[in-house]
This record gives sequence, structure tokens and C-alpha cells, in this order.
Amino acid sequence: MNIEKVAVIGAGVMGSGIAAHIANAGIPVYLLDIVAKDSSQRNTIAEGAIAKMLKTRPAPFMHSKNARLITAGNIEDDLEQLAEVDWVIEAVIENPAIKQELYQKLDRICGPNTLISSNTSTLPLKILSAKQTGSFKRRFMITHFFNPPRYMRLLELVTSAELDQDLFQAVCDFADVKLGKGNVLCKDTPGFIANRIGTFWMQTAVLEAIELKLSVEQCDAALSLFGIPKTGIFGLLDLIGLDLMPHVLNNFKQVLKPEDRLHSITAVPQILQTMISEGNTGRKGKGGFYRLQAEGKTKIKQVIDLQRGTYHLSKRFKIEGITHNPADLRQFLEADDALSIYAWRVWSATFIYAAELIPEIADNINAIDSAMRLGYNWRYGPFELLDRLGVEWFMQKIKPEHQLLPELIVDGKSLYRTESGLLQYRDKSGNYRPIERADGVILLSDIKLQKPAIQENASASLWDIGDGIVCLEFHSKMNTQNPDTMGLIQQSIAIVSAEYKAMVIYNEGEHFSAGANLNLLAPAILGGDWDTVKSIVQLGQNTFRALKYAPFPVVAAPSGLALGGGCEILLHCDAIQAHAELYMGLVEVGVGLVPAWGGCKELLGRWLTLPKRPGGPMPAIAQTFETIGLAKVSGSAQEAKELLYMANSDVISMNKSRLLADAKARALALVNDYQIPEQVVYQLPGKSAWSALAITIDSMHKAGKASAYDVQITQQLARVLSGGDADITQPLTEQNILDLELESFIYLVQQPGTLARLEHMLKTGKPLRN
Repeated sequence: MNIEKVAVIGAGVMGSGIAAHIANAGIPVYLLDIVAKDSSQRNTIAEGAIAKMLKTRPAPFMHSKNARLITAGNIEDDLEQLAEVDWVIEAVIENPAIKQELYQKLDRICGPNTLISSNTSTLPLKILSAKQTGSFKRRFMITHFFNPPRYMRLLELVTSAELDQDLFQAVCDFADVKLGKGNVLCKDTPGFIANRIGTFWMQTAVLEAIELKLSVEQCDAALSLFGIPKTGIFGLLDLIGLDLMPHVLNNFKQVLKPEDRLHSITAVPQILQTMISEGNTGRKGKGGFYRLQAEGKTKIKQVIDLQRGTYHLSKRFKIEGITHNPADLRQFLEADDALSIYAWRVWSATFIYAAELIPEIADNINAIDSAMRLGYNWRYGPFELLDRLGVEWFMQKIKPEHQLLPELIVDGKSLYRTESGLLQYRDKSGNYRPIERADGVILLSDIKLQKPAIQENASASLWDIGDGIVCLEFHSKMNTQNPDTMGLIQQSIAIVSAEYKAMVIYNEGEHFSAGANLNLLAPAILGGDWDTVKSIVQLGQNTFRALKYAPFPVVAAPSGLALGGGCEILLHCDAIQAHAELYMGLVEVGVGLVPAWGGCKELLGRWLTLPKRPGGPMPAIAQTFETIGLAKVSGSAQEAKELLYMANSDVISMNKSRLLADAKARALALVNDYQIPEQVVYQLPGKSAWSALAITIDSMHKAGKASAYDVQITQQLARVLSGGDADITQPLTEQNILDLELESFIYLVQQPGTLARLEHMLKTGKPLRN
């Protein structure tokens, strides 16, 4: 069974977000809601939801054109249309009676092979399906998406014995491949997996912060050491909505067994009650634990005092000297200061609670760890984190507390292990079982357990991933580019040329590459060592050019940020197999520079080779100038294609876990009959184009769209893209354009405006508009 058309009923935040993400996958979708009582437009609720999503940030759509795939309607006029769809997702109010009445209508209308699912996060499947027919139960399940559906990868699945397994498998495959979801099978229990543990973790963190009289910033800094998102615990609560927590806690109170540990922490603290009553419910309200307040023409970040309930200026709090290394984390938790005590209380309670819930909410620890990584963006699930710290160490540390520990962890044995190159988890009986990957999934982390790197240094490694294909991995901080990276790329070209078929460039970090390592480049710039600066620029140019003209296919598999030099290396590859969430751009103007590792050359070449348009090369030059001059960054891989950062022939993978396997398959397909790309010849107008762009620059400055120093930077960019002093009759080689990039780069790094931008970026991490 193939899923080719979907319907979502309920156009609230979740329902509309699910519809948008299905549209992102290129699938037509109906979005239905009730008929508005106070409007003559019967579809106004669904239509309004679509219009709102087009303005929402972060954007639910990967490209605004995807909205065209959504058909708005209402459940009075359009329910009969659902006879033609393959999957109906119900996302209406959490009221069993309303849902059950809707299901009876769907049972009558939908075909026998239409799967019907609920997006509920609180109601058990057995209650939802209690009054339904056998034919309905055969095609009904829970598919719990996480908000926002585009960005959160977890999909919790709850099934029954009556469910048709073919329908179940069809939805699993669709969600995996087309929607990019990580499917986790859950038991039919309150809150399923992620919200059951997540609620306990968040509530414990809030109560302990108040008990220990700590600040919001201190607590967020302490817990962030353990691999939770940068929002911290209180920022996450602001995002979720503070008013939601009392409802969630009350629901758990009503349905959990009396002995459940969560009962002991369901009290809503007074400060939270006051914040909610005053409208400080988080980002959707006037603010939450954090808030932005206007101060003149700027906004300042404020934070609430958990003891007094008053707001004051938020100051960044950082815990020095602690890394993600397990030894550092153990040392931190063993200290007797308030922050260490706080982190220990939160994490030890969470570890124990998670262990108590097996097999109630899931059959194994791997399911729980996957759910927390995918649903809450933890770097490690609770059992992975506990295993990194050491189960035996944990046993010794908690012994003075005389706690009754779950059987799973009471003997102190490791929860995960590697056996014969395969990662295994410990089951509830104490035996180890292999972690199975779905067909079409290759993880570099698994490969690293099986064999050593072919070649490696501090910033990059080369791995054999089978079938004659190698994987070049970056692993510096933010995967930034530096001489070590360049050196390994050059070594890899020689190795692959002699022994392998093709190369994939990929890593499993949060981001592909944030560009050049400014911390290495800045000392030479600030010290006026222009020979060193020149050599670093030429090293990047020569390395990326060698990659482009290597005698084998090179396929890049980026995800997350690919900025500056990270974008430039992608532009030099034969093909890109991108994760859907790719934020790619040439952003050098933000630090007072122009792209100089071939970025100008490659992007200009792409625009010039589009089907010919009137006006000669000038439209291509102008488009390239606008993209680089405004430091445009794609909001997705789909948008990267529109900006020509990606070619039309490049392919998008929705599921990040499938990215490496997809890229490997793409590389293998390119091996046969591979030919080295032809050298590009540029016919550029030179000074005439430069003069025309100067008028545009001046207009932008007068309109307030460009600062005084932006003008100087973009003048240099205009010179590069116009071909310098050449004219249209003088063909330019790629090396000629690289030389222009280098000249402009060296000129700009000697200007006070660029030095100010670089220093500001290194100090604050934010661009300076001078």
C-alpha cells in the first residue's frame, strides 16, 4: 500500500503543522476543521491556519510553495472527500466523546484500506476505540507527532492487536522515508514515553531549583552540560507554554497508579501559578521564565527571580572547565556546591524513574533513549547518559541515599556494550541484545565500532563504508575548516584515487560545517601577517579545486548549517544528497569579507550556465551579487535549490538517519562512466558591470538597507563577480576568478571595518553592522 493523499482533521497548531509537513514531503493533504460560527466563509478556520503558517517562524513549510498542496475545508461540507485518501489523522480537541463521534463518521466514509489515526498525547487507544466497530479497530492507531512537526523527529506509535499489520507498516514506512520521522513503538499508557519521562524531568528541575534557591540561568547552565538543548530547561518550558504544565500534571494525577513516583511532584509551585495568572505563560504570552522587553529601539532579555517573582536583566551564566567528557561530568556531580547538588538530584531522579517504567511504557531501554533524543533533542537518552557516567559509579554515589532501585540498574552492570563491532543494549532480563537498524540506514557511529579510520587527524577522519566508498568526516568544533581539515582532504584525494571508487563527505554532528575557523585565522589578520592569511586562503582554494577535479565522484551529504567555507566545499562536489533541514549560505560579508575559497566562482558559474536569458551575463552577476551580498541562507534544502546552492539534479533525504546510505548509493551510481568536470570559462563585462552594481549598492545604502561598511564590502564583491578589469571579449579561467577573490579578501582584511566585525563576531558570536 502506498500513501499518496492524506487528510488532517483539526487545524490547530498541531494539526496544521502536521498538514504542512506532509505537504513538505510533496503529498497532497486536506486540512479540515469546524465551520466558524461568526464567518460567512465556511473554511475560514483551516484557511486562516494556512495563512498563519506562511508567516510563522520557525517556518512550518520548507518552502512557501508547499502550501499549495494543502486543500482547506470543513467537516460539514468536505468529510465525504476523505473517501479518496490513504491516511486520516485526527488532531481535534482532547475530548473522547468528540473524537468518538468523528470516528463513527470516518468509519462510514473512509475506504477499508484507509488508516485512521489520532494525534492524541493524553488519551489511551483503548478509550478512543472502545465504542467503535471491528472494521474501524482494524485500521485505527495513535500516531503522536511532536511540536513543531517539521522539526521534531519523534513519532510515537501506539497499536492494538486488531490493527492490520499491512496498514501499520505502510504508515511506518511513509513516516520514516517521506516525513523523516524516527518511529518509536510505545505501550498504551499515559503520556506514552517521551512526555511521561519529560514531564517528570521538567517538573523535578523546577521544584529543585526553587528548593535550592538557584537562578534560572544557573539551572539551565548546569543541566545543559549533559547534552540537553541550548534553550535549557526553563527555555524549553517557555516554548511549551507554562499553562500547559498544570493540565498535564493533573491528567497524570488522575490516571497513574498510586505508587507512581510522579505523584510526589505534581504540586504546581506558587510562582508558576502567579506567572500563569498574570499572562506570563511563555513565548505565546507576555513572557515566561525569560522574556524580551523593549528598551528604546532595542530589546533586552530579562529573567524571573524564582524566589521573588520579579524580573531583572538576564546575564549569561557559564560553568567553566566542564566538558561533555564523562570524567568531567562525574567530577561535577561529585562536588558539594549547590549547582552540582541540583544537577545530581534532577538526573538521578530521572534515571530511576525511567528505569522503573520498563516494561510499563516500553519493552527496552533503547526505545526510551530514542524517544528522548528525538522528542526532546537530548544528545543522549537517560540510559545512554547513565551508562556514560557509569552504572557502577552511580550505584556508589546514590548508596548513602538508601533508595530502592529498579532491578534494571541495581546490579551496576553496563546498559550498553559493543560486541563483535555491534552495539547492544541490556534487556530487562539482564541479557544483551543487538540494536537493529532499519533497511537503508547506515550510521557512521556504527562503522566506527567495527574498524579504525583509514586516515585521521584532530579535525577530520576518513572511513571505509563499504563497496569501495569512503566517508570523509569533519569533527572539529562546529566542524569548522582549518589547515588540518584541508590536509586530510588532500590526503583523501590521493588515497581514494589509488584504492577506492568514490567519496562521500558527511558527519553526524548537529551541523555539517560552520565555515572557516575564525579563531585560527584571526591572529594572523589582527597581527597583520598578510603572508599567512594569503597562504590560508590559497590552501582552501587549491584544496577545494582539487576536490572538484578529483578523478572520482564526490557526493556531499550535509545537514544543519553549511555556512561560509562549509557552503564552499559543497559547491565543489559532483552532487549533493542533502538532509531536508539544510541551512546553507555564503555569509562572509557578515564578518567583513567576501567568499574566497571558490564560493564566488562556483555560485556565479551556476547562474551563468542557466538557460540563456536576455541581457547577457548581467542578470546572472546581479543574482549572484544579491545572494552573496545579502548573505542569504536557505531555510531548507528546498530553498537551497532555489538559491542555486544546490543543483536541480541534487537530491533531498527527509530522514537524517538515511542520509549516509542515500549518499553512498548516489556515489555508487555516479562511478560508472564518471568524467571529470570540464573547466568553466567566464565571459564577464568587467568595469561596466562593476559600475552598474555600484548604483545598486548606493541605492541600498540610501534606503538604509546597507551600512557604510557594507558598501565597501559589496564594492569588492562586485569587482570579483564582474571580472575585475577584464572586458566581455576576454575569457577568464577559474583561476582568474580565484585570484580576484584572493585580492578582494586581502584588501578587506586590512580595513578597520573588517577588523571590527571579526573582533565582534569572535567576542559575541553575532555579526556587527558597522
